[in-house]
Amino acid sequence: MPPLAPPASFDALKARIASGEDAFPKRLAQAARHALAHPDEVALGTAASIAEAADVQPSTLVRLAHHLGYQGFSDFQSVFRERLRERASSYEERLARLEHGTEPESRETALLEGFLTAARRSVEHLAARVDSVQFAQAVRTLAAADTIYLVAKRRTYPLAAHLGYAFAKLGVRAVLIDSPNGVDGEIASHATAKDAAIACSFAPYAPETLELSRGLGKSKVPLVAITDSALSPLAALATHWLEVSESDFAGFRSLSASMGLTSALAVAVAERRRHRG
Repeated sequence: MPPLAPPASFDALKARIASGEDAFPKRLAQAARHALAHPDEVALGTAASIAEAADVQPSTLVRLAHHLGYQGFSDFQSVFRERLRERASSYEERLARLEHGTEPESRETALLEGFLTAARRSVEHLAARVDSVQFAQAVRTLAAADTIYLVAKRRTYPLAAHLGYAFAKLGVRAVLIDSPNGVDGEIASHATAKDAAIACSFAPYAPETLELSRGLGKSKVPLVAITDSALSPLAALATHWLEVSESDFAGFRSLSASMGLTSALAVAVAERRRHRG
């Protein structure tokens, strides 16, 4: 009997593993279960980081990929990355999903209830999982800075704008890196080790934010990251990082929990500076 072709999609991979057609040795089964339970981590991580999280050796992931018919780990991982890309569907597709099966006269109410429910879930999830130690360390680092540089692009830009407003009102010197004439890099180059920075980005991560964060790191500027996963490339660049995951409604995500986190961060920094003085 010829070997089965490797699954071409995440759903096909999930069905293949669940079907029991493949007899997995113990370690391969362990790695497969972890991959299906944490698909975003597999899409964004390295073989080493994924293996560590799954408590297996990196070579086990390679053997799992071969067992399922893939040429190597990168082919196996590409299935998970494609799933992540598909989740970031166009706004037109998301609106079409919202309209499907909903009467026009009740659509507005359903939208409101859906977004409020998603916002409530986001806040509850953050409240249950926020790392208070990391938060306190981030506050201390930011409070000690001469100037706080703020980096956020695309969907997370409102977080930096809100932080800039809050810090200005609270008497904390901050610079929003958002030049209309394309000199963001030059603005960031003024930051030194005596300053600090806050960078915000969620998947799919804004390349501009990552580039600026790398530059700040090379200048030894302490970086506080607000992102959505330990496997986020932004978390790897940060001195301290805070995890916040926003629930979605029909593919749309708000910034409900993130706004709460940044508001608390700004006020906590100002309070620490006031008592220090």
